[in-house]
Amino acid sequence: MAFTRATGKHRRPGRAARTTRNIAGIAAATGVVVSIASPALAANEDPAATDTGLTRAIAETGDRVADNIVAQADAQEEAAEVAAARAQVEEAAVKSAEAAKKQAQEAQRKAAAEAAEKKAAAKKKATEERASRSDARTTLSASGFVAPIAGSYVSTPYKASSGLWSSGSHSGIDFHAASGTAVHAVGAGTVVEAGWGGAYGNNIVLKMDDGTYTQYGHLSSIGVSVGQKVSANQQIGLSGSTGNSTGPHLHFEARTGPDYGSDIDPVAYLRSHGVSV
Repeated sequence: MAFTRATGKHRRPGRAARTTRNIAGIAAATGVVVSIASPALAANEDPAATDTGLTRAIAETGDRVADNIVAQADAQEEAAEVAAARAQVEEAAVKSAEAAKKQAQEAQRKAAAEAAEKKAAAKKKATEERASRSDARTTLSASGFVAPIAGSYVSTPYKASSGLWSSGSHSGIDFHAASGTAVHAVGAGTVVEAGWGGAYGNNIVLKMDDGTYTQYGHLSSIGVSVGQKVSANQQIGLSGSTGNSTGPHLHFEARTGPDYGSDIDPVAYLRSHGVSV
């Protein structure tokens, strides 16, 4: 008697077929390729054989997953090492830049200090040179004479013509000098006059040891008295603008006698005694 299968009814797949599909599904999900001989499974549904294949597939899948995890861990560790190395490089670059900046600042500071030092040294040298020149002007000549004002110059020459003088011409020479400048005896001598001298204002007349006379006029202060012996380069008073004067200066005369009118050229007189004016 023949039997027919009812419509819509299907027989459940055999164990071998189910096993094959399960392994294939695992392989597809994990990317593991497993070679399975379907005819062998169909012919032999030995549970031991089926279990052995499934166990192997699962083991292989686990190994691959573990490998992937290890690979990910290695990649993460490598990325961390790269990041750490990059951070070290960046830190070193920052430190190097800071060190370079400090070096540049230190170099600028040293350069500024050196420039200031050189400037101060140059200023000191110039001051010393000026003082040396001034001292040279007041140094005693071979004959023991000096200029009456240290480091000065002749502002009005001898015999200059002007209505300022009663004789119509200058009887001496004027040395440029601010009020209060030290006035020195041009050589050794004796004070024969010290006080008011009319148009000369406060004045001093010295009889020099060589018999000539020198006069110092328009003084603001007198520091010697009549009869006093003075030496060359000794301070005898201070310059000013007393008497017939248009401003502070020293009026200096050289004479053959003590009285007005016996004047001689003061520049020639000083030069004859080794003083350069």
